Amino acid sequence: MPEQQTDFIFTVAGEELGFVGGGGIILLIAVLLWRALRIARSATDLYSTIIAAGIVAWLAFQSFENIGMALGIMPVAGIPLPFVSYGGTAMMASWIAIGLLQSIRMKRTLSA
Repeated sequence: MPEQQTDFIFTVAGEELGFVGGGGIILLIAVLLWRALRIARSATDLYSTIIAAGIVAWLAFQSFENIGMALGIMPVAGIPLPFVSYGGTAMMASWIAIGLLQSIRMKRTLSA
């Protein structure tokens, strides 16, 4: 890989951590998406549900595309792996998305 710290970070994780490490990254992303889907399902209003579902779709697409392009089954598009790839803007956007999910979850617990 020409630049190991950019969009092909999954190949580096697979090389350094092996099958268990690569599977662990996929498992952590799956747990994050599952929890976000639970937040979307239990939201109190339609707007919150749409926001949470959009965040899930966005993070799922980014993860699928990045891992797919690292494995060679998807075209190289330059999409970062959420919470793993190097990049300030993408990381900040991902953390803002998690903050929105937490806000939706807190809104549910306060109104219940």
